Amino acid sequence: MYEDPIVEEVRKTRERLAREHDFNVASIFQDLRKRQASLGKRLVQRQRKKLGEQIAAPDRDSAPLHPGR
Repeated sequence: MYEDPIVEEVRKTRERLAREHDFNVASIFQDLRKRQASLGKRLVQRQRKKLGEQIAAPDRDSAPLHPGR
């Protein structure tokens, strides 16, 4: 089985954070929020799409073309 080094790094970080915060999820999130706030504008801000830019749902007339929906 292929072992992805990025996935492995994420898992190690998750375990480290859990140990550092005594496996307390609320404490982990409080720490992450504090870290996020300290980064300020370095984080990417996702822009909301306007209604006209959203991906349209399949047309009901095309239902036979999409079995299982």
